Amino acid sequence: MPVVASAQVEEGFEHLFNGRDLTGWEGDSLLWLVEDGMIVGRSPGIGYNDFLAIEKSYSDFVLRLQVQLVGGAGNSGVQFRSQRVTGSMEMIGYQADIGPTWWGGLYDESRRRRMLVEQDADLINKVVRAVGWNDYEIEARGNRIRLKLNGTTTADYEETEEGIDAEGRIALQIHSGPALEVRFRNIRLTEL
Repeated sequence: MPVVASAQVEEGFEHLFNGRDLTGWEGDSLLWLVEDGMIVGRSPGIGYNDFLAIEKSYSDFVLRLQVQLVGGAGNSGVQFRSQRVTGSMEMIGYQADIGPTWWGGLYDESRRRRMLVEQDADLINKVVRAVGWNDYEIEARGNRIRLKLNGTTTADYEETEEGIDAEGRIALQIHSGPALEVRFRNIRLTEL
């Protein structure tokens, strides 16, 4: 995919979003769109979680992106090593959480349905930009997962349960509930 001209180029990283359209991604075009070089998830308020998923699967990688919750409100996330639930827009797999009281946490979406690493509220309050752009980094290497928010590690998790997928898709989430808008840009990845 072409590199977004305005995005910073990092050696060894490929851009997963071309900045113009959703080529290589699949999801509900009524909720997900491209505006001003960003992927925008705009919900009028929905009763289910919705995901825009990249078509390719990844195993070991470092994923970097920038995310902003408009008005600092809402609930979103970035799925990884995940699969689409058959007959649904839902995903099953790991999720790096986004949103007040959720930023920096690691959740297991539609599988174990629980937090794997809860965020440290004091730490998150120091590093999160409630209404600005936040740099999120997800590193998945073997059975180890690390999350960084604005350069600060917020989760360091070692998977010990057998049978958990170590490969899957990356997806962006609009959570069920009230209206929200979440924006993503500069989405890039390097495989390890």
